[in-house]
Amino acid sequence: MEYTLYQLLWLFLIYSFAGWCLEVCAAAARRRHFVNIGYLNSPFCIIYGLSAAAFALFLPELTGRPLFLFLGGMIIASFLEYVSGVLLERIFGRKWWDYSGRKWNIGGYVCLFNSVLWGIGAVVSMKWLNPFFIALLSLIPAAAGRILLWILFSLLVLDAAGSSAAVLQMHHRLGPVARQVREDMQKLSYSLGNALTRRIQRRMIRAYPSLTLEELLRQRALREQEKARRKTSARVFAEGCSFYKLVSLFFIGSLLGDLVETVFCYVTAGVWMSRSSLVYGPFSIVWGFGCVLLTAFLYPYREKNDRYIFLAGTVLGGAYEYICSVLSELVFGTVFWDYSHIPFNLGGRINLLYCFFWGIVAVIWLKGIYPLLSGLIEKIPVRAGTIGCRIMLVFMIFNMALSALALGRYSQRQLAGSAQVQTTALGGFLDEHFPDERMERIYPNAKIVRE
Repeated sequence: MEYTLYQLLWLFLIYSFAGWCLEVCAAAARRRHFVNIGYLNSPFCIIYGLSAAAFALFLPELTGRPLFLFLGGMIIASFLEYVSGVLLERIFGRKWWDYSGRKWNIGGYVCLFNSVLWGIGAVVSMKWLNPFFIALLSLIPAAAGRILLWILFSLLVLDAAGSSAAVLQMHHRLGPVARQVREDMQKLSYSLGNALTRRIQRRMIRAYPSLTLEELLRQRALREQEKARRKTSARVFAEGCSFYKLVSLFFIGSLLGDLVETVFCYVTAGVWMSRSSLVYGPFSIVWGFGCVLLTAFLYPYREKNDRYIFLAGTVLGGAYEYICSVLSELVFGTVFWDYSHIPFNLGGRINLLYCFFWGIVAVIWLKGIYPLLSGLIEKIPVRAGTIGCRIMLVFMIFNMALSALALGRYSQRQLAGSAQVQTTALGGFLDEHFPDERMERIYPNAKIVRE
């Protein structure tokens, strides 16, 4: 079953509300009183909605295979939960949830027990709940459904803006000394004349104990220590797992990935074949983003044993490759690889052997290649490295945007066949500079998906 954008948006809202109800009930059972759980003030918990929408987008073809559906839901939802936890901590300076006390957790952001529940939820939602909700949606007139959707999402955006402003306003008023902080908090409570803002802040503190004054002071002290550490190491370019380090690794990983795949094709097939993802330069962005993904997620665990990193790399790499395959087909109508002829494949998008390759690459990358590249990158002068990274970033963004447009236009020409393709100024430019011959040379394995 394929879902339309209209259906995906409604599923997002439905599951966000259902998730909020579940969280509130669980919190009430634990604390013996009502607590409005969630970042938003409205009755929505968006991590549930995002996960359900991701299930509907990426996992429809696994509905008939419950085990893989369970694993796919488990991985996708855990990924979203991890990313959400990291982003919230980076933005607001604290963890909004912490599973450090549970077994088999990763950084306190996700844990095995919750991931298993996510997997079960994926199976239940895709096989039974989604068809039921879609049937209910079909009873609502389309025009009324769209209007209601616009209203609800507008309220959701306003709610998110109000909640964020309330929390950030609290942080802005915090001083370095406890007494001054308490005084500022008192002034803040009186200066915030908006009753809605005060209610949001009070609810935030009740729902998340980590927003207490003591915790805020502790988090502020940690941030000050981090700032001091960065000042002392200001002469080192891209220290640790920083933004410029990841940009550099993306560029290097894209280049090395294209080289490795080109040599691999020659060794196995006896032909030199372009493996580039972009129209300019030998860059494989799948490998580039893969290097960034492995580094960003596994950097805190780089000192763990090889088996742990291999397992994590196998799961992350397989999930990443599967998602890339689905996105390329949805966005461009093109399939760049097909593993249907390889045993233990999943829809031709991934296979067990190549997932193991991702695991091996993760070990080699974190234990061997990354330390070497990291040391070389950090030896670059700060000014030269900063300017170089910015230039590379602009070039890669431009290259990816142009490649996407050229590939989309190529797909249009292939689907149109002998019929005339509508020509615009942009279309004419793409037809002239990126004709079929050139596109087929750059993407020799690309297959157009015809409806």
